[in-house]
Amino acid sequence: MSMATPATDGARRNRLPPPPLPAAGARWAILLDVDGTLLDFADDPRTVQPDTALLQLLHALHRRLDGALALVSGRTLADLDRLFAAPHWAAAGVHGLQLRHADGSGREVAVAPAQQARMHDVARTLAARFDGVQLEDKHAAVALHCRRAPAQLPALREAAIAAVAQLPGYQLQPGNLVLEFRPAGMDKGCAVLELLQRAPFAGRWPVYLGDDLTDEHAFARINAQGGLSVRIGTREPSLAASTLPGPAAAEAWLTGVLDALGAHTHARSPEGEPTRQP
Repeated sequence: MSMATPATDGARRNRLPPPPLPAAGARWAILLDVDGTLLDFADDPRTVQPDTALLQLLHALHRRLDGALALVSGRTLADLDRLFAAPHWAAAGVHGLQLRHADGSGREVAVAPAQQARMHDVARTLAARFDGVQLEDKHAAVALHCRRAPAQLPALREAAIAAVAQLPGYQLQPGNLVLEFRPAGMDKGCAVLELLQRAPFAGRWPVYLGDDLTDEHAFARINAQGGLSVRIGTREPSLAASTLPGPAAAEAWLTGVLDALGAHTHARSPEGEPTRQP
């Protein structure tokens, strides 16, 4: 008789089910991370483009949900608007440092110019020091991408941890082959909670899809609200309650959500079993 090991026990605990689909007419609010969730990663984030089918799907979902669909990303709001042709959608950019509500009102976390300039100097120095590391300037924040040179990540992380200790008001946010210097005190979880408190999100069942460490803050908030947290990919551990294997599966599931919201029959889960959600 085989005996379970700690490793196999951990694998069982971390095995997550696929997310359910809604009942017809359900009042959902959907919040979506972008890179790694809707879009596959690329060596250069500036080269990524959503295809026509994904754009049509997201715009159709936005209409079906009466505007209760938001993008919550490490990208800036300007970059999100460029990618998705959605300048009037509710959205959170730079992990919540920028936020726009569905009515067009918004806010941006301010950083003292001297602090921001010092952070930029430090980030540029690190990017020049490590071959293959790419700098992404988000103004109040800077990301250092190692996708072209993943072997550089451990040394870059060590140097960045030492550097951020000399940057008052900033913190280091790790991600998928990326390290980001960003202002302290704001994260995707705070941004999600802020969005959910205003129309058209208030009073709806919240659903969040994300893939990276930065999305764990949002998963925690969504779980506390009794909503649905969905990890995209296989990263562990995670606070998410459900999982989908990658962006293609996320797009297929969102297509099923759109169909189910307009259907008059019971929806089905990705595994084929009937399921209903509020």
